[in-house]
Amino acid sequence: MTSLRPGAQLDHYRLENLVARSGMASIYRGTDLQSGRPVAIKIPHPEVEADPLFYDRFKREEEIGKKLDHPGVMKVYGDDDRSRVYMVMEWVDGRLLRQILSEEKKLPIERAVRITLGICEALEYIHTKGVVHRDLKPENIMVDREDHVKLIDFGIAGSAGMRRLTFAKLTRTMGTPDYISPEQVKSKRGDARSDIYALGVMLYEMLTGEVPFHGPNAFAIMNDRLLNNPVPPRELNPQISPQLQEIIYRALERNPANRYASAREFAHDLRDPSQVGVAERPELRDWKKRRSPMSRRILFYIILALIPVVIFGLLLYVAMQHK
Repeated sequence: MTSLRPGAQLDHYRLENLVARSGMASIYRGTDLQSGRPVAIKIPHPEVEADPLFYDRFKREEEIGKKLDHPGVMKVYGDDDRSRVYMVMEWVDGRLLRQILSEEKKLPIERAVRITLGICEALEYIHTKGVVHRDLKPENIMVDREDHVKLIDFGIAGSAGMRRLTFAKLTRTMGTPDYISPEQVKSKRGDARSDIYALGVMLYEMLTGEVPFHGPNAFAIMNDRLLNNPVPPRELNPQISPQLQEIIYRALERNPANRYASAREFAHDLRDPSQVGVAERPELRDWKKRRSPMSRRILFYIILALIPVVIFGLLLYVAMQHK
């Protein structure tokens, strides 16, 4: 089907102007001709409709969006009488958090915490509804002039009990590996704590201007996350208090069992950091020590090579004892 132009009418919606375009869809500002309200209309590209994986993602986003009703979540309007596949959402005057970070690099502490608290409230809501976002990143957070937030793009979201994502699916559906939790990297099923991890990465980035893990490609970044510790946030921004740094570390725990169990817990500490005890963390001592998958492989081969030597030594020792 040919692409639509601003001014065109799509069922009972009029397309006003194109506001965003991605590899998956185009988003227009539009007007609901029945109610007169402004809306955002997301129209998948024709080739996407022919791709089962991305088409399933698009439909899942719509289905989940229609079930959610919270000020911190982009509202999706239900309408089954349509001439083609598209999604109608509430119009939000604001900018993506990614745009804000691209312009300002890092945010004042008070503002970063305020935005994080707003995201925590939205996450707490969707998690109580049994929905895990699983693709939380600055590209999927809308921020208005008062720093109120909206979660968007639930394309790979799912219920807490749904099957895990394989690494292949992650790399096909997620644009950046910077916010993926360690358990998702290991192809384990992500739950609410995976969203907590992603939010911890975003808070780190908002406060320091950098993401905690680096590498020349997606695989290197993911391995860095599994093997190494990030630069302590206070090394990059001394204005961060020890308590706020501790909160970030609790959100970024590699083991989900040690992470904040809920967005409510995360928000509680952010609201009252003076009550947060600061732990003596090895991450604060060992962050300069860098390991790589290659070094781990070399260590494995060294251990394999030493096994015959150890066995020979034991046999020799036993023989000497029986003389």
